[in-house]
Amino acid sequence: MSKSKIFWSWKSVKDAKDQTVERVLSIDGTIADESWWGDEVTPAEFRKQLFAESGPVTIWINSPGGDVFAAAQIYNMLRDYPGKVTAKIDGIAASAASVIAMAADEVLMSPVSTMMIHNPWTIAWGDERDMERVKAQLAEVKETIINAYQLKTGLDRKELSDLMDDETYFEVYWAIEHKFADGIIERRPIEEGGEQNKTGRKFGSRSSAAVLMNRIRAAHPASDEPKKKSGQKVDDLIADLKTRKSSL
Repeated sequence: MSKSKIFWSWKSVKDAKDQTVERVLSIDGTIADESWWGDEVTPAEFRKQLFAESGPVTIWINSPGGDVFAAAQIYNMLRDYPGKVTAKIDGIAASAASVIAMAADEVLMSPVSTMMIHNPWTIAWGDERDMERVKAQLAEVKETIINAYQLKTGLDRKELSDLMDDETYFEVYWAIEHKFADGIIERRPIEEGGEQNKTGRKFGSRSSAAVLMNRIRAAHPASDEPKKKSGQKVDDLIADLKTRKSSL
């Protein structure tokens, strides 16, 4: 079978003596443009590259997700790897990409990154019996995904299932609080006296529009003389955004 499009890349970080001190795996874009189902070549190639060297591995993830079966195999391979695995999310780890992140010994997120979890979905056709079988299969796949989330977070399965039902997006502090992540990717020390917002907040598809409206109102507080932008009042701008059904 022909090889699927490669969606990952490797780089070795070496010291002054040309010795590898860190192996860097980058996962960008869709995980497997073509399904790994029935593909013996691509998974074998990933495993070969993963175990080609030893030492700590850092995975940089910026992916909207993709093939759940590819993510499952990568998850298992990473958990099999004898060296320390650190996942760093610098953009988004959504859907299947979030499952891969759960395999790491340590998960770090950028202050501006996002993780998203949701129910698995597929495209199917057939009669009533076929649809019932597909429904049962999706339910089983969901349980396997919950296994990965629960092993990492320790959260109740019902809570995890509800988060997946709501297609939940969450930022770094909420992820840390609920143990989807272990820390923040630090670029440089925070200036003395500076403060961080550690309240944490998850963004679901049902709440993101309300959050956006609150942010706009906070940036443009009401006054006796409403502020204007391009000839429109702030409330008019908000109403216009609502009609467009903006989402995060």
